[in-house]
Amino acid sequence: MNSALGIDIGGTKISYAIIDNNGQIKNDVNKIPTPKTKDEIYNTLKSIISKFEDNIDFVAIATAGAVNNENTGVIGSTANLPQGYKDIDFSTLSKKIVFIENDANAAAWAEYKIGASKDMKNSVMLTLGTGVGGGIIVNGKLLKGKSGAAGEMHFIMSRNKTRCCTCGSYDCFEAYASGNGLKKTAEIITNDPDITTYDVIKQAENNDENSKKALKIWQDDITLGIIGLANIFDPDCFVLSGSMEKFVDVEEIEKKVNSLIVTTPIKVLHAKAGNYSGMIGAVLLANELI
Repeated sequence: MNSALGIDIGGTKISYAIIDNNGQIKNDVNKIPTPKTKDEIYNTLKSIISKFEDNIDFVAIATAGAVNNENTGVIGSTANLPQGYKDIDFSTLSKKIVFIENDANAAAWAEYKIGASKDMKNSVMLTLGTGVGGGIIVNGKLLKGKSGAAGEMHFIMSRNKTRCCTCGSYDCFEAYASGNGLKKTAEIITNDPDITTYDVIKQAENNDENSKKALKIWQDDITLGIIGLANIFDPDCFVLSGSMEKFVDVEEIEKKVNSLIVTTPIKVLHAKAGNYSGMIGAVLLANELI
C-alpha cells in the first residue's frame, strides 16, 4: 500500500493529511474545528474523505476514546466529544477500508516504529496534556485488552478521595499527572482557585517558590505512576509526549524510578514522532493489520 488519508479527531480540532507507508506526511496538514454534534462530525469526515478517496489505499483515523479490537468503531467516548459519537458507523464513510485506533495507542505505535522507542519491543507511552493518555507495546504488539480499552491511565493513586477525575472516579493517575493535576496541586499550595498551568510555568521560570513546589510535586506524582507501571510491564522505556512533557525532567525521573523499581532499569524519553504522531501511527498500524 502506497498512501493513506490520516485523520486525527480530537475534542477541539480535526487534523488530516496524506501519509505514506513509511509514516511521512506528503502534503500540508489541514486543521478544522471539531463539530459540536455527532451528525456534523460524520458529515464533515465524509466530505474530507471524498476529496481524497480516489487517490488513497485506505483511511486511518486516530480518535479520542477507546476503540474495539476490530478497529472498526469507538466503544467508549470521552467528555470532549459530543453525545452519540461512539455510535458513528465509520465504515460507511468511504468505499475504501476505514481503520480506527485510539489516539494515544496510535501515537505509541508511531514512537515504536519511527520515534523515540524505535525497535524497543516493550514500551509505555504517556501523553501528558489536559488529561493523560497511554499506549502500551508488549513484545512488539499493541496491548489492547479483551475489549480494546487497555492503556487507559486511570489507576488509583490514593484511597482518600481527594480529587475527582474526569472519568468520575477519585484520585486516578490522570487527576495528578495531567495539566489539570498540576493546576489542582498549585491551587492547594497557593489557595488561588484561578491559577492556571500557564501561571505555574511562568512563575516557576521567575523563581517563585510556590510554583516550583507545585511543579516538583506534579513531577513526583508522574514518577510514582511510572514506578508502578514499570514494575507491572517491565518495559525497555517510557516515552513522554503531549503539551506538558516539555516541563518534565526525564533524566531526574529516570534516575529516581531506577532507584526504586524491582525490575531491571528502564529509560525515560521525550517523544520524537512529532505533533501528528496519532494519525501517523494509525496509518503505520493499519499498514500491518489490514
